[in-house]
Amino acid sequence: MTTESRLRTLVALAATGSVRGAASRLTVTESAVSASIGALGRELGVPLVEPVGRGLRLTASGTVYARYARRVLGLLDEGAAAAAAELDPERGRLRLAAVTTAGEHLLPALLADFRRQHPGLALALEVAPSAQVWDLIGAHEVDLVIAGAPPSGAEASVVATKPNELIVVAAPSVAEAFDWANTPWLLREQGSATRTRAESYLKAQHVAPPRLVLGSNGAVVAGAVAELGCTLVSRDGVAGELADGRLVQLPLPGTPMRRPWHAVVGSHSGAATRLFVGHLRSSGWRAPGTRDAASPVPGINGGTPRRARFRVNDTV
Repeated sequence: MTTESRLRTLVALAATGSVRGAASRLTVTESAVSASIGALGRELGVPLVEPVGRGLRLTASGTVYARYARRVLGLLDEGAAAAAAELDPERGRLRLAAVTTAGEHLLPALLADFRRQHPGLALALEVAPSAQVWDLIGAHEVDLVIAGAPPSGAEASVVATKPNELIVVAAPSVAEAFDWANTPWLLREQGSATRTRAESYLKAQHVAPPRLVLGSNGAVVAGAVAELGCTLVSRDGVAGELADGRLVQLPLPGTPMRRPWHAVVGSHSGAATRLFVGHLRSSGWRAPGTRDAASPVPGINGGTPRRARFRVNDTV
């Protein structure tokens, strides 16, 4: 068994938490998993697992090494795809990740149009809370993320932005009777950037209203329509409900909050990613630091890279 195979076994064990889970994910026997992890530990000279009951669990060293192994494998997969895409970008692979609102409301139309223009390119999209999408790009498991601003210190470059506003909305009846102390606020799941902003906003207003956690973006919007309370949400995520009057915007202090969408790539990206960034720019997304939606794309049509304020520059 190669070192790469052993690394994949270790990552599978870390992800599933058990030998049985790793074996199922890799479609191998449990004894093969145990043997692979044992061989990798001997190769490193570090115990990666320890017995617990009838199974095994990662040691502290194993947990640390699994994080590195995940990034190494992600980079290897990314490199293989990038090499193939350079040979023929139209037959390449593009792995996208997006926060929930972007995945539900921004990307479907963009991806449909992109696929019509590039039918041979393999597309994959993962929709997850903010914390998870940044973890994916850091591990080289996706090529481009659509979300809010990258977290401080992220090894990522902003390549395009699009205006976005966070507003407080409620059903008309709830808005009419709105009260800071008594109107419930509907919150997203843990790890959601919108939830973090909502909690920070309430703290800044020095209020502590009732809170109801509904989990997903869709559940929060549906709850607001059903008169369960008000919520802080992207205007893009409730455009239809605002248009037909099922929800109305509350004119609360400090809102709307301007929180642009960001298209972000990792430290390495290839031809397929450049094709998608070009598609974003042609669809009205802007180059970082500019107001010109038609700005040239660095590395695609002669554009000059601009410095992003988060990390490195905006070349892809």
